[in-house]
Amino acid sequence: MFYFLIDKCIICIIYRNWGFFVAKHPWPILLVSVVLPAILCSGLTRFKVETRPEKLWVSPRSHALKEKEYFDTNLAPFYRIEQLIIANGTGNIVTEDNIKLLFQIQKKVDNLRANYSGHSVALTDICLNPLGTACATQSILQYFQMDSQSYTTYVDHANYCFEHYSSDESCLSAFQSPLDPSTALGGFSGNNYSQASAFVITYPVNNKKSSQGNGMAVAWEEAFITLAKEEILPLVQAQGLSLSFSSESSIQKELTRESTADARTILISYVVMFAYITLMLANFPRDRSVSSILVSTKILLGLSGVLLVMLSVVASIGFFSFFGVKSTLIIMEVIPFLALAVGVDNMCILVQTVKRQPMNSPLESRVGLAVAEAGPSITLAGLSEVLAFAVGIIIPMPAVRIFSLFAAMAIFIDFLLQMTAFLALVVLDFRRAEDGRIEFVPCLQLDREKSSGNQNQENNIGLIQQYMKKYHGPFLANKIVKAVVLALFAGFFFTSIALSARLQPGLEQRIVLPRNSYLQGYFSDLEEYLRVGPPVYFVVKNFNYSMEANQTNKICSINQCNSDSLLNQITQASFDAKSTFIAKPAASWLDDFLVWLSPDAFSCCREFVNQSYCPPDDQAPCCEMNDGTCTTSTGVCSNCTTCFLHSDLKDGRPSKSQFREKLPWFLNALPSSDCAKGGKGAYTTNLNLSGFESGVIRASAFRTYHTPLNKQSDYVDSMRAARDFSKKLSKSLQMEIFPYSVFYIFFEQYLDIWKTAFTNLLIALVAVFVVCAAFTTSIWTASIISGVALMIVIDLMGVMTILGIQLNALSVVNLVMSIGIAIEFCVHITHAFTVSIGDNNQRMKMALSTMGASVFSGITLTKLVGVVVLHFAKSKVFVVYYFKMYLALVIIGFLHGLVFLPGITEHNWAPSKEATHSSPAARSAWKWKST
Repeated sequence: MFYFLIDKCIICIIYRNWGFFVAKHPWPILLVSVVLPAILCSGLTRFKVETRPEKLWVSPRSHALKEKEYFDTNLAPFYRIEQLIIANGTGNIVTEDNIKLLFQIQKKVDNLRANYSGHSVALTDICLNPLGTACATQSILQYFQMDSQSYTTYVDHANYCFEHYSSDESCLSAFQSPLDPSTALGGFSGNNYSQASAFVITYPVNNKKSSQGNGMAVAWEEAFITLAKEEILPLVQAQGLSLSFSSESSIQKELTRESTADARTILISYVVMFAYITLMLANFPRDRSVSSILVSTKILLGLSGVLLVMLSVVASIGFFSFFGVKSTLIIMEVIPFLALAVGVDNMCILVQTVKRQPMNSPLESRVGLAVAEAGPSITLAGLSEVLAFAVGIIIPMPAVRIFSLFAAMAIFIDFLLQMTAFLALVVLDFRRAEDGRIEFVPCLQLDREKSSGNQNQENNIGLIQQYMKKYHGPFLANKIVKAVVLALFAGFFFTSIALSARLQPGLEQRIVLPRNSYLQGYFSDLEEYLRVGPPVYFVVKNFNYSMEANQTNKICSINQCNSDSLLNQITQASFDAKSTFIAKPAASWLDDFLVWLSPDAFSCCREFVNQSYCPPDDQAPCCEMNDGTCTTSTGVCSNCTTCFLHSDLKDGRPSKSQFREKLPWFLNALPSSDCAKGGKGAYTTNLNLSGFESGVIRASAFRTYHTPLNKQSDYVDSMRAARDFSKKLSKSLQMEIFPYSVFYIFFEQYLDIWKTAFTNLLIALVAVFVVCAAFTTSIWTASIISGVALMIVIDLMGVMTILGIQLNALSVVNLVMSIGIAIEFCVHITHAFTVSIGDNNQRMKMALSTMGASVFSGITLTKLVGVVVLHFAKSKVFVVYYFKMYLALVIIGFLHGLVFLPGITEHNWAPSKEATHSSPAARSAWKWKST
């Protein structure tokens, strides 16, 4: 009978023979099995961590990335921003004393020096200076040309310039451009600038295309933050004002500090889990005698198992590091949690299964029987998880794709080590206990009677197993309880579907920063005081300026331009700012150029008789004083005439050759009171003149501003609105137009975050279904496992909505990880139920008493003790996305795996009695074992 049944169970034969082989040769198996992971760990010599946000959250196929590269290549990288916000919480900040304070602060900033590679770096060395002289600092001090000695009273002149900043020469900035007061003031309503409650001082700094090229700027930014903390803050507070500040490199540096600030908390969390796992696998006999404890404990076995789990994680990181794949902080924080959940569960199942075998059999037979019983479910769970994570490589978001790669490899190595190295360690530990040798000093042996007694204690049923057998299983077998369980879980599932639709995409910046970061106050002030949002550029590609193409009138907004032109439609959009998120009409180099060369602007486009450029009269002399082209007394240019007569232009528009000849003059013309339309500085980087002689300007940009963006949804919605607006313009004008703002590259992920999440989860669930169906040869069993896993994910998304957790890359990674955790909760219980005999209730009780205890102690309690520690993290991101989400995942997984799944047995999700077993292999497994 025995050999007849075993011959019909190929899988059982394989697992039994493997267990028997390992039990016969534990040391060779242990040594050989750790060689490959140890070799893979050598790849850590090439270990690198990717911290650049654009490399983590931006797909290589991203439209925003391609548009940024186009903008940076053809125009200029968006400048770096250093900012101070000085606020008066009680009212008007535009006072004489406060403006004097601004001059004191500005003097300190001007005198600031940073050290970079032995060189002194000042603001003037790195600032954006469009005219090559003064920095383009955005501050109301520009109305005084940054000179505190120019005026005796400040308030009256400042209020005057708030109204005449673009028309009066006395209000021009030191860099000879008008300064919009809405960019330098905050906390006002409408255009009531004089009642502003905040100064917004911005220092634009040149941005290089490479990170190395910004070394001087980064060094100065560090000194700037130190200056703000140590010197500017006391000055501001002394006058009863508040200060917040930021630099371009602040967020990345604070994120780096955040990752190290909670390193201790994460370490404590893992240490607590390690300690629990070690004690959980330990076998404390009931008599509690010293000799029994010294022999029967399995503390070293538990510790060794934990080390094997960590070896699998390190080996995975080493493998990919060897091939140049950079790790991420998500990997360091999430994968150990995942690997422990899977590895500890397998360890519990293997140890408990060996303990359940008849003690009168040889150890080799017991191990073979245990592997034949537990091996199929462990393999099924492991293969399902590996494939579920492996398919994540098709996800374009780098952080999710890299996590999937590392997780799949770690789980695969973990599975191999559990079935080889850990199994060998189990054999060695049981041999030690049978010989009566002390665990921590295995060379010392107690007498045989004591050791025999100790071994009898090995079969004692644990408290959790007793609870599952005597209380949990019988309670769930009650028909009324089953009906209530089904109703409650179904109700929460459908409620979670409705709640999931309300999940908000985004990741609040303040959440990912340390709670004590100086940027917390800065982001609060941005929301409260700023009255203008980030700049947004509408970029026109391949603008054909020839008259035949008629694209000029499709863009401009002055007389004779098309009513539906690009700039006119931007102006119209600004009137509906709530839906378009466009705050102002766009600054247009094209409009100013057409006005500049018009004969009506007789002081602008002028030339000498030799057809060289003649500047306005109020600018520096165009010639030497003894040259005949200048008047002797004043140095004003003579013999100058306007570039064109009205008759030279067709409907006020230049020809292709006229456009080509005069555009460089315009871009080099300095603005002044005689001609304020000079384009130097204002538009120098707004268009690309390389190859423009052919009649096509490769790239040109028209700048406006978004409305204030206070929430993550505002950033996402403004980007979506700008893209929709540009698509409409491109179609109607038959031109290629796209919007660009510096934040688009980071927020584009949220436009498709639902697609990313659903794609990843759907593929993972399909992979789980395929593996389960192939392994169990039962579509119904595979459907049950996949269906409960789906319920766990949907319920977790519903809880996310209740807790206010947003949908982003972090939560997507956690949702994908929840598939792996869900499999651990479902597969072992399902397999145990499938191979049990009797009616459904009997089989359910058997499954809970055997596998239920292992799953509960292996996953639920292990994760709970570790997750609770994360509640005390310094960074809110750990509290929200790790403590709250992990806690919810563990509780939901436990309830579904150990309450809902056993509770639905009344609905006959697998046939009963002999037909219960979903495959010949499963039926033979139980028959062979019971025989």
